[in-house]
Order: sequence, then structure tokens, then C-alpha cells
Amino acid sequence: MNKKLVAALSGGAALMLALTGCSDDSSKKLDDWAKKFCDPAQAQFKKIQDANAAMQTADDGSTDSKKVQQTDSAAFQKISDAYAALAKSLNSAGAPPSDGGEAAQKNAVKELNELSKGYASLKKDVDALNTSDKLKFADGLRNLSNGINKLNKQSEAAFKKLESGDVGKAMAGQKGCQNQNASSSPSAAPSKKA
Repeated sequence: MNKKLVAALSGGAALMLALTGCSDDSSKKLDDWAKKFCDPAQAQFKKIQDANAAMQTADDGSTDSKKVQQTDSAAFQKISDAYAALAKSLNSAGAPPSDGGEAAQKNAVKELNELSKGYASLKKDVDALNTSDKLKFADGLRNLSNGINKLNKQSEAAFKKLESGDVGKAMAGQKGCQNQNASSSPSAAPSKKA
């Protein structure tokens, strides 16, 4: 069950990590803007990656439900904090110097804050799960996975707008955003079945 949860979480991280595009841009203003966001964002991307990795290794099928719950709870908190910090970084970077940049940036900041709140809520939900019954616990994790899928879909459109065109190219040229491509590789699209 936990592996599906991790796949869904990784999908959420992939939305953030998708900010990486794949070419370079000659515009100094765009490069400067991308650097303002990507440099501080790198640590937050790593927190999300580490939290996903912790959840993935927490449940090998025989792990105690209480331990899985503790690991997932801590991971949800880290992810929530990371998304809040990414929102602050994006807010501090300001709007990218591009057509529609201000609207895209505001929308993405709003979505990052919503993701942060959503993961904080998932932490409360996982903390409330009954760990004494493995089947009920597994069902609870399945329900959480559905909530994660919903969060992922809500944020996807904002990031597509933010990373479009030259902005995405400028971000791809920044080390803080580049390194995230490898970490997103296990993040297949979230399972609708959960």
C-alpha cells in the first residue's frame, strides 16, 4: 500500500521538479530571475526527494504499521514545510520577466501554499490512522493516496504556465533546478486506482 502512496507523492514532487525544461536561454534577466528562484529552491527539492525516499523504504511489506505511520507523518511534515519554503522563494524571486509572468508566478505561489496546507492536512490524517489493524491502516493509506492525487492535479496547471517558454529554459540552466531531473525519475504518474 505504501508504495502507491509514495508514487503519488513523487508525482507531486514531479510537478515541482518539472520546472526544469531542457535548453538554455540567452536572456540575462530571465537567467537572473531563474537563479533567484532555483538557488534557494534546491534545498527544498532535496527535502521533498528525501521525504519520498524515506517513505519508499519505510514499508517493505513486513514493516510495523506504527513505524510506517511515524515515517509517513514526518515525511508529510517535511514536504509541507518544503512547499511553503518554495512558495516563499518564488514570491521573493518575483514575477519572471515574460508575458504573463506575474499571473503565472502568483498562481504558482498560491498553489505551492495550497500544497503545503494539503500535506499538513495529510500529516494529521496519517497521525489519526488506526495502526493496530493492518488492513484498516492499509485502507487509510489508500485514501490518503487519493488525496495526494487531488493535490497534484490542482497544482499542475499553475506550474505549466510558470515553466512555459523561455522561463522554463532559463530555469533549466540553473543548477538548483537542473539536479532535480534525476530525483523525479521514480515518479510515474499517480495511480488513479490507488
